[in-house]
Amino acid sequence: MQKKMVVAVEDCPARLVPAGTKIMIPKDTFVTITQALGGNYTVAVNGNMARVDGTDAAALGLKAEKLSFEETESNEIIDEQVWTALKSIYDPEIPVNLVDLGLIYNVNIDQEKALVSITMTLTAPACGMGPVLVSDIKYRVAKVPNVKSVEVELIFDPPWTRDMMSDEAKLETGMFF
Repeated sequence: MQKKMVVAVEDCPARLVPAGTKIMIPKDTFVTITQALGGNYTVAVNGNMARVDGTDAAALGLKAEKLSFEETESNEIIDEQVWTALKSIYDPEIPVNLVDLGLIYNVNIDQEKALVSITMTLTAPACGMGPVLVSDIKYRVAKVPNVKSVEVELIFDPPWTRDMMSDEAKLETGMFF
């Protein structure tokens, strides 16, 4: 994608890169879109780099990504819906979702507390996008019905290897050998 300048048509939530700190891009602010992967946008705004979730893209005058789930008759969190939310999150540098990359090690749902706890890793311990990915996970998984809170633990043991990737991810990245 070539860089594209847009003007925010309404206040737009975003997260600073790489810290993951939440910010609000005010309406009528000029924003340069530097990257669009997995429905998310990396933007330059007021001298900072930020990430805008695809579900908030309409605030930038772009087509918003729909992340919707069927409502359940119970108050329970549906495991499959949590995994669907996780599969909608893409690595900012690799056009593959976090699940197929093998970055999600464990998902635990505490129905009583309406809490989803996720254990994950990064492709490299020094990856500067860790806080942004953690923020992406919390943001998207919180959209699953009945989820009240999301905790993400970032671990590096066992270390990530390409063997953890799905076959589809290996094909997509040319790492199938």
